Amino acid sequence: MVAAGAVALVLAVPLIFLLLEAAGAHGVAHLIWRPLTGMLLWNTVRLTVVVTALCAVVGTLAAWFVERTDLPGRRVWAVLVVIPFAIPDFVVSFGWVSITTWVQGFGGAVLVMTLAVYPLVFLPVAASLRSADPGQEEIARSLGMGRVRTFLRVTVGQARTAILGGCVLVAFVILAEYGAFEILGYRTFTTEIFTELQVFDIPAASALSLVLVVVGIVVLGGDLALRSRGRPLRSPQRVIRRHRLGRSRVPVVAGFCALVGLALGVPIGASIYWVFEGGVHAIAGASVLDAAWHTALYSAAAAAVSTVLAVPVAILSVRHPGLGSRILVNSTYLVLAMPGVVIAFALGYFAERYAGGFGYQTAPLLVAAYAILFFPLALVGVSAALAHAPATLEDVGRSLGYGRLGVFARVTLPLVGPGVAAAFCLVFLAAVTELTATLLLIPTGVQTLATQFWAYEQNLSYGQAAPFALVIIGIAAVPSYVVSRYFERVPGRAAIR
Repeated sequence: MVAAGAVALVLAVPLIFLLLEAAGAHGVAHLIWRPLTGMLLWNTVRLTVVVTALCAVVGTLAAWFVERTDLPGRRVWAVLVVIPFAIPDFVVSFGWVSITTWVQGFGGAVLVMTLAVYPLVFLPVAASLRSADPGQEEIARSLGMGRVRTFLRVTVGQARTAILGGCVLVAFVILAEYGAFEILGYRTFTTEIFTELQVFDIPAASALSLVLVVVGIVVLGGDLALRSRGRPLRSPQRVIRRHRLGRSRVPVVAGFCALVGLALGVPIGASIYWVFEGGVHAIAGASVLDAAWHTALYSAAAAAVSTVLAVPVAILSVRHPGLGSRILVNSTYLVLAMPGVVIAFALGYFAERYAGGFGYQTAPLLVAAYAILFFPLALVGVSAALAHAPATLEDVGRSLGYGRLGVFARVTLPLVGPGVAAAFCLVFLAAVTELTATLLLIPTGVQTLATQFWAYEQNLSYGQAAPFALVIIGIAAVPSYVVSRYFERVPGRAAIR
């Protein structure tokens, strides 16, 4: 309780800071009720709703075809449809904008973000379908339901919790995104907050940050309310019989080809094209290795910190359930309501104003921002692994004379090792592709792959930006593969906790 409480307090620092700044500022209410806020709210909410709905449809259908049908090459497709998870949203936008101009605005934002984040729904839904009881679908068919009704009422009902979990992640990605919308010319809260910070309008940035946090809290509240009415999952009692696609095989395979081609082929193909278009001089003049080293260093440090901090919270959640622990654990998820620009703004402004500039634009502060921002990802991975580890083995260890620390080191850690590794990879992947917090807190004289890419892209130097995009994809592909493999092996109930 003490360790988890300390972690929750650290995670709440940015939110507490924003509330204190708002309470002490003059005219915050006036800034919030401006017509601009209404326009940003409309842009943000409608995009979030549309993209989340599309991702739910695309991710669920793709997961069902891969897990429940005789789709040709389904193991290959299972990997290909997840790889877009490793491509940053701003790189996907760069790929589309660099080859066509019609993706600007709302329509382009819907297309790009759907292609970029649908794997967040595919992964948990696929894990859920692997653990769901196929007998319920067979009973529904025997009672006269058609395939479509069975899918909508039974299959989707069994995967409801997984779908909701993926949709919440998609919604928070949309709320936090900056780079993709800036490239696409679509104004949201995040783009406007970053603009206000660039001109040092702190009151306006604080007011918009508070509105964005409230929107995030509403999303969290809606998720908790809907999950409480979800159906429990059942473990399969027999081998799943895969549905035969028959005449639908050709159009289904064509659909997967189109999905992978648009989500994966366009950003990678465009980046490769601009590398050759820029020539050898563009590559030679870029400090790719130095930026890659700093990216990997900061991301690995943040992943280690987040994973370590997640351990006591996960133990409290799984091994000691109760009202107090539930409230404490759920409070840590409030970080999801604070996008990277808000957390970086809070930490940076605190260091500059109250700490005399100590730590501002240094590596420790950037790592701290990463660790706070992506803590929920680490907590999900560690909690899923701990829920899957039998508690009886820990009791056996204690009966043999080992103390709590001895049991934790010799029994618990080996059992949760794969989950801890998956949690580390999740945070590492997110940190590698993070842009807004990095732009605000990057140490002086240092560049990461994301910031260097952004500098070249903003100057329309596509040939120089493309190598950084490809290196980001290459670095992120490894943890993305590890995470996808972990979701393939972990039971569905644990995967969507």
